[in-house]
Amino acid sequence: MDNRLDSFFAKLRSKKVFVIGIGVSNTPLIKLLLKKGVPVTVCDKKGAAALGSICDEIRSWGAKLLIGPDYPEVFDADVIIRAPGVYFDLPSLVAARKRGAAVTSEMELFFDYCPCPIYAVTGSDGKTTTTTIIAECLTKQGKLVHLGGNIGRSLFDKVEEMSHNDVAVVELSSFQLMSMRKSPDVAVVTNVNPNHLDIHKDMNEYITSKKNLFLHQNAFARCVLNAENEITRSFASETRGQTAFFSSLKKVENGVYLKDGELVHVTNGEEEEIMAADEILLPGKHNAENYMAAFAAVWGVVDVKVMAEIARTFKGVEHREEFVRELDGVKYYNDSIATTPTRTIAALNAFKKNVILIGGGYDKKIPFEPLGKPVVDTCKAVILFGDTAKKMGDAIAAAPGYNAEKVPIFYVGNMFEAVQKARSIANSGDFVTLSPACASFDRYPNYETRGEEYKTLVKKL
Repeated sequence: MDNRLDSFFAKLRSKKVFVIGIGVSNTPLIKLLLKKGVPVTVCDKKGAAALGSICDEIRSWGAKLLIGPDYPEVFDADVIIRAPGVYFDLPSLVAARKRGAAVTSEMELFFDYCPCPIYAVTGSDGKTTTTTIIAECLTKQGKLVHLGGNIGRSLFDKVEEMSHNDVAVVELSSFQLMSMRKSPDVAVVTNVNPNHLDIHKDMNEYITSKKNLFLHQNAFARCVLNAENEITRSFASETRGQTAFFSSLKKVENGVYLKDGELVHVTNGEEEEIMAADEILLPGKHNAENYMAAFAAVWGVVDVKVMAEIARTFKGVEHREEFVRELDGVKYYNDSIATTPTRTIAALNAFKKNVILIGGGYDKKIPFEPLGKPVVDTCKAVILFGDTAKKMGDAIAAAPGYNAEKVPIFYVGNMFEAVQKARSIANSGDFVTLSPACASFDRYPNYETRGEEYKTLVKKL
């Protein structure tokens, strides 16, 4: 075992360690700490009924539990490890830091002790697909890849198994990045658009958190930025190492861009064709951009022929424009990951016409006005439910050129009614897509559960 890691666990054994939030990343962490002899107190706002059997399991490992909405928020702890969903600037955590406690996270610990190169991706949209493409490319090249982070897998508990010859590929959210004080060897920012403004104090805080992906890099690191996104383009003035861009609209000096329908890499004035954009299996301009970002990230490590092979064969990630079935000439897609208007717009632009859009959900305080024109241009109907249904419908109806007869808006009570409505109005040649433009938390624990219900209902039609 890494001597640094051994020393870290030894130091924690004499500390009061609190883990705040039971979730995907913290549960393996809790088990590891207890296995190493570290006393752990686990806190979660959810009660035993909501958490289920995991409570008994964690107790059986030897942890102390403080759960439920009334658990004390004045943490008598030396070390606090927060889950990504626990806001870094909570008053209780701010007070703990002032008192001298160390406040960290599973991902920060992973960055501290990971022995191998790290590729990390963030962005408002496209980060999971881009992260997965990078991992697919590196794996095909023969690397042992450890994939995790916001994509749904803990990594710190795997550090002991890792070698310096391996590669870690991680997806990072703004909440994970808020307190990050180390940056990866290769950083990718797909785009930055308004998101999570129900949690972040303002857009500036959201943008600032994203910058932590690259602000702590060294001169030999690489940062890949979207040249077509105003915010990410502005990040170039603050990068520390090599800066590469990707663009579907214009030539870049270093990186990957679209030239006469071909994905082309350029560096030091030298260009190399990778593949034709229309050979990419995943549809849509946004997916071509995801590939450009990934190729810029792995350039020099992965062979061009490997990149092209992945792009021609990779079928995508579940819940991301995932083809569900075709029935009576109507194709049904699950795009539950579309938790922002920009993500939904990308899906609409990929289909181009004859779209029946199912949307609505939890309100992240993001404006829906940008949806208006893409809906007018591509949709034949919109079906809405959830907390934001009326707000989204009003924004679409107010769009220039909107005609209620050409693009009717239907309000329904739940997913079952939405799927039934879509079935009743769809004709051969139409596309039905669940692409909500909202998070799922008004009715579902996550977007995966929402997508699974949709798929189940569609398959039963």
